[in-house]
Amino acid sequence: MRAVQVTEFGGPEVLNLVDLPDPVPGPGQLVIEVDRIGVNYADTHQAENSYLAPSKLPLVPGGEVVGRTSDGKRVVALLNGGGGYAERAVADEATTFGVPDGVDDLTALSFIVQGTTAAILLRKNAHLEPGESVVVHAAAGGVGSIAVQLAKAWGASRVIATASSDEKRALALDLGADVAIDSRAENMTDALREANGGKRVDVVLDMAGGSVTDQSIAALAPFGRLAFYGMASRQQPKPIETRNLLGHSTTVSGMWLPHVFKLRGNVFGRALDDLFSLALAGQIRAVAGGEYALSDARAAHEALRSRGTSGKLLLDPGK
Repeated sequence: MRAVQVTEFGGPEVLNLVDLPDPVPGPGQLVIEVDRIGVNYADTHQAENSYLAPSKLPLVPGGEVVGRTSDGKRVVALLNGGGGYAERAVADEATTFGVPDGVDDLTALSFIVQGTTAAILLRKNAHLEPGESVVVHAAAGGVGSIAVQLAKAWGASRVIATASSDEKRALALDLGADVAIDSRAENMTDALREANGGKRVDVVLDMAGGSVTDQSIAALAPFGRLAFYGMASRQQPKPIETRNLLGHSTTVSGMWLPHVFKLRGNVFGRALDDLFSLALAGQIRAVAGGEYALSDARAAHEALRSRGTSGKLLLDPGK
């Protein structure tokens, strides 16, 4: 089968199209004939071995696919340890989910990682309450574009989006944000408070890291919550001093989706079911970020790393 393989860690240049043997399922696993592959920012970390879970060489990147099982069932799946950038993939039955009629490949792949991340951040980390203000950094991205819509659907009084271009800010507004500001603002604390009518903000969803995180924490209202789920800037924020949290009764939390699978109570499955229901009801939608041939995976990673993308990127394993 055709697949993209990494034999040395690095940037997009280490992604190479090769021929590999078909994957062999183990106990409790399924082989999926892949129709489309989801591309995530985490894949760029996986390729350079800077992800939370260390990578091992040789590596076929990619953690999500949509396709069909041997009995013809249409499924979307999360893959344990990669293997997604290929014509066929092996997935655990426990992380393989049926796709309802009326949900297309783009939507299924947008929801399996980015959508569930947005939903769990808002429900479990931020404990969003109706009438609260929500800041969504990188609001035109995969997680951000869904988080904007969910925040409005779940009762946020004001959704403040940040994005790096006029086009991305326009997309965030089209998705339901009340205001969209430049993510490169010199003083993000002041920019967020101004966007919220001079008031501090209740909830921040942050995947930037560095000074964006520092200044977002400083913008939190009493009992405000910042939910941290990534570090696209590849820069660590300053160490958090607990006395600063005490000063405004604020909360900073983190969420890593692989950890969610270790929890009892089917947190992930419920989030995915909620998303499918909202999509079928026309309340939220996936945003297409571009489709690339499997042979052009390097270009997809280059686009992600440039921060020039919006929505969900896909790979077509047939090209």
